[in-house]
Order: sequence, then C-alpha cells, then structure tokens
Amino acid sequence: MQPPPVSKPLSVVLIDDNPARAEIVESGLRDAGYVLLARLDGTYDLAARVSVLQPDVIVISIDNPGRDAIEDLRRTTEQQPRPIALFADRSDPATIAAGMEAGVSAYVVKGLTQDRVQPVVDVAVAHFNRYHTMREELERARLSLVERKTVDRAKGLLMEQKGIGEEAAYKLLRKLAMDQNKRIGEVAQDLLTYAKALKF
Repeated sequence: MQPPPVSKPLSVVLIDDNPARAEIVESGLRDAGYVLLARLDGTYDLAARVSVLQPDVIVISIDNPGRDAIEDLRRTTEQQPRPIALFADRSDPATIAAGMEAGVSAYVVKGLTQDRVQPVVDVAVAHFNRYHTMREELERARLSLVERKTVDRAKGLLMEQKGIGEEAAYKLLRKLAMDQNKRIGEVAQDLLTYAKALKF
C-alpha cells in the first residue's frame, strides 16, 4: 500500500507595517507549518511583488485598510489571483464589502490571535478555491452554450445548402469533426467562417 502523498506546506507573503502585530501572525504561520517567503510593510506594487515571490497565500494584518490598499488588492487579484486573508484592527461594513469585492477571501476584524491564523488562512484558501472552481464551471457552461449555438447555426446552413434534415446535418458535422480530429464546435465555426467568406 502506497503512503498518502505529502502535500508541500503553503508559502505565504505577510503584509504588516507593525512589527509587534506581525510577530503574532508569523508565530501563527510557523505553528501551522507555513513557509513565510517575505514580510512586506505595505501593499504598494503588490501585484509585481507577488509575481516575483509566487506565494500560495497572501496574509495581511493592518490597522484599517484604506482605499489605496483595497485598490492594490484589486489589481493583485486581477493580475496574480491568490487567496487573501486579511486581519484588521478596525473596519466598517463598506470597507469590508470593498475588500471582499477586491478579492479578499477571509476578512477578520478585531480577531487577531496566534491560534486563529491557521483557521483563517484555511478558510481563505477554501473560499478562494471554491470561488475559482465556480468561475471555471460557469465559463465552461458559457462556452458550451456558445458552441451549441454555433453548431445549431452550422446545421441550419447545411440543411439549407444541401436540402437535408437536422439529424443528417448533425451527422455530417460529426463526421467532419472526426475526420479532421477537431471538436464539433470548431468544425461548425470553420464552416460558418468559410460560408461568410464566400458571401464577399
């Protein structure tokens, strides 16, 4: 029997400009077995720094995230998406909402203790993974719908041009796809593109 695979410890970038508070977070990260790649003193140019450091998770402990910090997080989420766990000493509902919209996966106010670091990071990772799985599923469904519409249009074109029924048109598309080793949606798009080009 094979032993279960050993997962590598999560790598973390910590952002905190307060050494005493940062030490609490660092202790919690060490206790959890996470690897601290760097401690940054602010979110300025965060996307570029994350691109270089390539952490698994971003942990932020801060007094109260301002507009600039939220915007830095938004840019980072767009360019270098990662789970983000944020501990704030104080905050308000509007800032919390803006932070979550900017990509924060777990947002904790007035709750920073050494033993809470790991559970909050775990929640951030789980929330991030679930969100991205849902986005991928939605994108696949959208592409599937677009492909179905393309196939339907190509079937209609074949039915009109060849005077055949819908089932025969579909079988013809399927045969073309197999012969060309392509997906049926690709063949349908090729056919529509070719037909459009012939009209000019």
